[in-house]
Amino acid sequence: MRASQLLGERYKEKPAEANLISHMLLLKGGYIRQVSNGIYSLLPPAKRVVAKIERIIREEMDSIDGQEVQMPVVMPRELWEESGRYKSIGSELVRFRDRNEHDMLLGMTHEEAAVHLSRNEAVTYNKYPFMIYQFQTKFRDEPRARGGLIRVREFTMKDAYSFHTSQKDLENYYEKCLAAYNRIFKRVGVPEVIAVGSDTGMMGGSVAHEFMLLCDAGEDTIAICNNCDYKANLEVAQARSKHKDYEEGKLEEEKLEEVYTPDIKSIDNLVSFFGLSAKNFIKAAVFAVQNSNKPLIVFIRGDLEVNEAKLKKVVYANVFPLTDYTDISLHFGFIGPLGLDTSKVDILFDKSLEGEENLVCGANKVGYHLKGFSMKRDLIPEKFYDVAKINHGDECCVCNSGTIELSRGIEVGNIFQLGTKYTMSMNMTYTDVDGERKHPIMGCYGIGVGRLMASVLEVRHDDYGPIWPISIAPWHVHICILNGHKGNVKEVAFALYEKLKELKCEVIIDDRDVNAGVQFADADLLGIPVRVIVSPKNLDNNKIEISTRDKTIKKLVEKEDAVKEILDVVNDLLKA
Repeated sequence: MRASQLLGERYKEKPAEANLISHMLLLKGGYIRQVSNGIYSLLPPAKRVVAKIERIIREEMDSIDGQEVQMPVVMPRELWEESGRYKSIGSELVRFRDRNEHDMLLGMTHEEAAVHLSRNEAVTYNKYPFMIYQFQTKFRDEPRARGGLIRVREFTMKDAYSFHTSQKDLENYYEKCLAAYNRIFKRVGVPEVIAVGSDTGMMGGSVAHEFMLLCDAGEDTIAICNNCDYKANLEVAQARSKHKDYEEGKLEEEKLEEVYTPDIKSIDNLVSFFGLSAKNFIKAAVFAVQNSNKPLIVFIRGDLEVNEAKLKKVVYANVFPLTDYTDISLHFGFIGPLGLDTSKVDILFDKSLEGEENLVCGANKVGYHLKGFSMKRDLIPEKFYDVAKINHGDECCVCNSGTIELSRGIEVGNIFQLGTKYTMSMNMTYTDVDGERKHPIMGCYGIGVGRLMASVLEVRHDDYGPIWPISIAPWHVHICILNGHKGNVKEVAFALYEKLKELKCEVIIDDRDVNAGVQFADADLLGIPVRVIVSPKNLDNNKIEISTRDKTIKKLVEKEDAVKEILDVVNDLLKA
């Protein structure tokens, strides 16, 4: 490739709209151009990177017996009505009518299409297990498109769907896919990606993992124990339910008494008034629940907050902090668990309160709280739920000795054990060995290709541009010609270029009549791993300079040995 013919200009100035490093570098380097909010065109360098990422993913999917297919972007309403998601998903799903007034949609994910494709092809047990995968455009009308390719509306995803005749078989395959994903991220140059437990969200199912690249640009928060292997997205991370005072027997049961607390409503003010730790209070958080006329009161320990993602899974509906107090007969600031009318409100208790005593709670009476409340004596709920948000510095609930640290992360992939959510609702069955009709059990596995490219940039760059891992770099070698009008500089450079091309080396040559500063700045923005500099000064000594973009190698070699030396560096990087 000749730089003079390469489509896509590179810029010195930082684009005003870029709010992440990857977004800024992809715009400056001539990789992407915005078409609309959250919608981008890819220029040749980006397309080459994406193609290499796809090749690596394809190789790893094939290695675990994946079969590549192609499913449509546009689907009819009926498919998604079968699964129940046509109405349950909100405005993120783009719905439209075709010229025949038929309701259609743009696929944001392809579970329905995968079941539709497979249910007439795998009708007996001897077809199982199998996995199909594709690279396909998705469209999600994301309300918070940001960060270039990190959060977009239109994107390319590798999505895969496996089908099994037993839960055990799914679990075994799930582990194979998890290992394949770890290999993918290592091969594209981000081996530091970690797998964490996550929420299944709109996908459904029982078990899910997200693959997180820990970096400041991430939107997700990850809880990591510094002592054991526990890692989880904040949305599902288990909070420690007991505090040490209770476990060590320091809190004794006291008599329940009513205390006058005029205009004292917040936990902080109550802590000061009673001289107790926030852990000795019951906090009441009130939520509105989708499709319910009754408010939901969540009682939780005073030092904790409610995790809305966990709460949604418990009540099987979206929840929102209550803001409309019309016709609500609650004494806000003084709400407590005793004496509530359950015909007018729903009540839920967090696990942090289980077995606790000597607590302070609202008295459901303006200006009063109850002191000495005992969950073992005064009220024993049928069930407690883990709906608490974990905090930085909390003790790990798994090993009981490590400390939880919170880190930011970008989700670069996810895998789910879907179970029979889609095969049952869409009536996909097969004849088992015993002759019975059964629903296959599904797993699904996704990687956003463009997001992965941008995520690599978030951790593989310097102040001047990308430092692409050679496995996904747009080219392997970048030849710079300095003062090409002097002597035989251009002739030597192009001889080198043609020889490398002949040897199937991926090479780009900067043949433009521009000064060294412009060439080096553009070379930094392209981020090619190996740089070759042909200049009059070095050729006078029969030398050619070879360096690497990460600055670990810089050497002068004999002109006659240049091709071999360049290929040796390239091969060493590929092996590494």
